[in-house]
Amino acid sequence: MSFRGFQKSVVRAPQQFKAKFNIGEHTKDPVFIDAERRFHELEVETKRLHDESKKYFDAINGMLNHQIEFSKAMTEIYKPISGRMSDPDSLEVQGNPDGIRACEEYEAVVKDLQESLKPELEMIDSRVIRPANELLDVLKVIRKTATKREHKKLDYDRHNATLKKLQEKKEKSAKDEKALWKAESEVEQATQEFNYFNDLLKDELPKLFALERQFIKPLFQSFYYMQLNIFYTLHEKMQHCDIGYFDLTLDVEEAFVKKRADIQERTEQLSIVRFKTSGQKKPPKYGNKPAAIEAGPRPAGLLTAGSPSSPSLATAKYGQQSQLDVVENPPPPYSASATALKSPMSPPLGSPSSPGLAALAAGKPKPPPPKPKPTRLSGAAAVETVTALYDYSAQAEGDISFRAGDVIEIVSRTQNANEWWIGKCHGKQGQFPGNYVKVG
Repeated sequence: MSFRGFQKSVVRAPQQFKAKFNIGEHTKDPVFIDAERRFHELEVETKRLHDESKKYFDAINGMLNHQIEFSKAMTEIYKPISGRMSDPDSLEVQGNPDGIRACEEYEAVVKDLQESLKPELEMIDSRVIRPANELLDVLKVIRKTATKREHKKLDYDRHNATLKKLQEKKEKSAKDEKALWKAESEVEQATQEFNYFNDLLKDELPKLFALERQFIKPLFQSFYYMQLNIFYTLHEKMQHCDIGYFDLTLDVEEAFVKKRADIQERTEQLSIVRFKTSGQKKPPKYGNKPAAIEAGPRPAGLLTAGSPSSPSLATAKYGQQSQLDVVENPPPPYSASATALKSPMSPPLGSPSSPGLAALAAGKPKPPPPKPKPTRLSGAAAVETVTALYDYSAQAEGDISFRAGDVIEIVSRTQNANEWWIGKCHGKQGQFPGNYVKVG
């Protein structure tokens, strides 16, 4: 847009705003409004005609190109995969020469078909797509004229409103008389320009509509006949396509089953194609491993201050049990043989009041308590005791508290150490986590 055009746009902006929201008086020509509506429909449908013709042209070309690429892909699949270190048997060349020959013949047929259809496709481009494109160019020029007519209408309404405002003024000064004379001159010029474009479009648009109908008739007829030629050529070429690899005397489905034979069953027997699962969710883990286990091997049992460097296998045993918990449901029962794996240098458990024992146990990280609490616990008939490995504070009503080294009398427990047990300590009975204590 030039600078002069920008200035005119700024001047017309107020009047354009009034016309958009129907403020004030506006010039309306019913004949032109109807013609402009029909012209807009012609623009839309001509653009659609051009686009759909181009899509049809591209679709026929694309179909033939895809057929050729399909044949090339099948040829590569039929070729022997020889000389691959992953399959020693493939060093012996084994392929499908009949299938490869059929693919090559099919590719030759499609390429010949592509050459045969090339003139017809070029005619679609020259007799349908190109004329539609030329009509679009003509409509763009007419649209510019209609836009100019709209600008002249805005100027006419704007100058007419200014003149009417000056004429309605009762007392006019010399300046007002000069402005009135100027406004009358501008209205006269705007009227002439608006009437010129308005009358031009009202006279010429109906002629354009009649010519457009005459333009469509041969275009549609050409497209119809060219389409028939394309389908006839496709049918003739493929009908006389004689490739011995295909048995055309059989039904399509019957021929497919015959060619496939028992390949599907043999393929399904391979182990690598079997990925069956039970569909059941894995049981949730009891909780995170204690930090003492994640940090690496620790001395088994409760150690005194005099043996900080004693090796242990009990922690490894606990880690193995945690891995089994993830795989099996329910977890394997608690094995009391873990006590037999502790280091020979580890002394026996001492008194709960031993200062060395309490100091070492206090430094150990605590494992997280179990989240779910079973409503019913299976109790053990025999009375037995366990020794606390860590400090535990009651977290809910019904829990008991104890410190590392305390001896707890078992009232009821399960075979899984990762569950809640019931016991007595310091004269109180309640639940406590089984993985905080050591049996024996």
